[in-house]
Amino acid sequence: MKYETIQSLSNPQMKRLVGIEWSTFHAMLKVLQQNQGRRGRPPKLSLADQLLMSLSYWREYRTLFHVALSYGVSEPSASRIIRSVENQLIQSGLFSLPKKLPQGQGVDWEVVIVDATDLEIERPQKNSAVTTVANTKRIRSKPR
Repeated sequence: MKYETIQSLSNPQMKRLVGIEWSTFHAMLKVLQQNQGRRGRPPKLSLADQLLMSLSYWREYRTLFHVALSYGVSEPSASRIIRSVENQLIQSGLFSLPKKLPQGQGVDWEVVIVDATDLEIERPQKNSAVTTVANTKRIRSKPR
């Protein structure tokens, strides 16, 4: 889903899609445009698409693999883009995107923490000695 395809959505439809209205989207886009650097090669995604990708990731909380596949970028690029957009919006001070839980008196938290990190697992290698032993046990010799 790209920015060009959602421009015709109404405010209620936009809110259903990414959780914010068009006015907030354009305010966030303006912050990103002010912080845009002009170094290196041009990005594959426009700023509007980067913001839309970040909003859809926060809204749906799909894996980075799925988000990256939807926008045609690599998984590390999707992670880098989302983190960059998040940091720029937090630094602007216009949007409340808390990264840390508030602490102090009067704050009573009942929190359940779920580690939903995708990690690659190194599988054990097959050992030829083990497979050979298993195979020789199955082979029956011919009766004499």
